[in-house]
Amino acid sequence: MSGISEKNTVAVRIFGQEYSISGEMPREHIIRIADYVDSKMNEVAVLLPSGSMSSVAVLTAVNVVEEYFHQEDAMLQLRQQNQQLEKDAQHYVHLWDEVKKSFAQYKEDMASSIEQKEEAQREYQEKEKEIAALREELAELKRGNETLRARVEQMTQDMSHQDHSQEENIATIKELETKCRDIESSFFDIQMENIHLKSELETLRKSGQ
Repeated sequence: MSGISEKNTVAVRIFGQEYSISGEMPREHIIRIADYVDSKMNEVAVLLPSGSMSSVAVLTAVNVVEEYFHQEDAMLQLRQQNQQLEKDAQHYVHLWDEVKKSFAQYKEDMASSIEQKEEAQREYQEKEKEIAALREELAELKRGNETLRARVEQMTQDMSHQDHSQEENIATIKELETKCRDIESSFFDIQMENIHLKSELETLRKSGQ
């Protein structure tokens, strides 16, 4: 019938006596248990040759129960050790995750540092170009200033030999002198900008190292 487990009945011999044992366990399992009890009773009988069958049975039961509790303790220890191993494993997994995060952060920082150095190098090169352009502009201003001064000096020397009126010559000289001063002012501004750029260039050079 469904819902009712079929029982196995097995004839076994324990300590010289025939027994019929019924149970839901497989036949082989029942025989193995009976053989185990038989061997244990025979072991006790060797140690207690004059003992009655009941005494041998009681001592055998005590021994078997002792073994059972011993195995229970061993199983408990194994379970505890397994739990500790699981905790240790989780701990090391956590540490490993932390190491991976730290390594990922390290790579990110290194990439950022390299990018910053490359950007500093690009700025350094741009500043060098600006300084070169300023130097060229300074040279051009110097040349223009020298030319104007030469014209002023020449006109001053030749004033008496020109057909223009003295007022016109003086006005022309003043105009040229004003241009010279403007050029000198621009020259000073460019020099200051050049000094500022050199300072920035040195800062960029140090940050790029």
